[in-house]
Amino acid sequence: MGLRIFLVCAVLLGACGESASSTGGSAGTGGDAGSGGSGVVSGLEVTTFISGLDKPWDIAWLPNGTALVTERPGRLNVYADGVDAQPFTVTPEDVVANGEGGMLGLEVDPAFATNGYVYVCMASSLDGDTDVRLVRFTLETPNGDGLVARADIVKGMPYSSGRHSGCRPRFGPNGHLWVGTGDAAIADTPQDDDSLGGKVLRIDRNGAAVPGNTGGYRWFSKGHRNVQGVAFRSADSLGVSAEHGPSIDDEVNLLVAGNFGWDPGPGYDESVPMTDLEKFPAAVEAIWSTGSPTLALAGATFIEGNTWGDWDGMLAVATLAATHLHLYVVTSEGEVTDDFRVIEDRGRLRSPRQGPDGLLYITTDGGGSDGEVLQVTPVLSP
Repeated sequence: MGLRIFLVCAVLLGACGESASSTGGSAGTGGDAGSGGSGVVSGLEVTTFISGLDKPWDIAWLPNGTALVTERPGRLNVYADGVDAQPFTVTPEDVVANGEGGMLGLEVDPAFATNGYVYVCMASSLDGDTDVRLVRFTLETPNGDGLVARADIVKGMPYSSGRHSGCRPRFGPNGHLWVGTGDAAIADTPQDDDSLGGKVLRIDRNGAAVPGNTGGYRWFSKGHRNVQGVAFRSADSLGVSAEHGPSIDDEVNLLVAGNFGWDPGPGYDESVPMTDLEKFPAAVEAIWSTGSPTLALAGATFIEGNTWGDWDGMLAVATLAATHLHLYVVTSEGEVTDDFRVIEDRGRLRSPRQGPDGLLYITTDGGGSDGEVLQVTPVLSP
């Protein structure tokens, strides 16, 4: 459905645009990534999968293939009868849609078929003062076309004007729920152990800390600015996050414990380094950063399977300001050996995710009714 666009991209890695990174490397040196599939990706077919959306933020699927999409103004759409039919919609009255805040990240529980759990990040006024929280909705199984219950399992993530609201939930390979959060543009939250802002959380289905987290906190790592992407590669369980920088240094980071070195206080000074090694010599350094200018990194996903030929295992990160999809060759040790751009003509891209059919789906950042979910199909040459 919609206009089919063939991107006359590159036959070889790296020919779809200039790298924004000072990190280099030759194509095909990516270890587990970019070497597992048969065939060379010579182009991409991009079509409109869902249209008429208002700031679509995230996408996920139920085990039976039903698509779910969040819209930032405050809607969780469940396409139980297919994407051409009117969706069942969950519209909590307490959603605060302001600035970058609203209804944000979305994740389906791997055990949805038995527990009906769907997790949504949102800015909420339910308890008076607005905060960002992770809400666990219980939906009817197997189609998700009815709301059974709501439980607010993580509350109190900081909120100011809506700026730097995060918030991306993803299940990891060990069944833990990881949530990237924003610092709410409040200077002390990234380094404050008692704040959930500027962190990557690692929790269970009820929002409790996972054993092994630093100090028994719900966070796994701290010192972040605004984590928008969280992704795991199934082939080797490699986990990464994608994070907004200020005027320099959007970052791709490994999901490892530690302090990532963002500390803009006092006064929220955005001229300080994203990873401040002078202040924090042991800070965890990024595996890739933009330098200047930044791209406004958003959602992230690994693309996997033979459908993707020599792109099997690559990391895909959407960009907002730079309006393209950024692809990375990442080794199993977490080294970025190459990166390049594709899909440079569809505006601001928010969240990429691989669907159950193996294709890539990307939410755009269009407002009103201009938002879309794109479907991306690789074209392989022998």
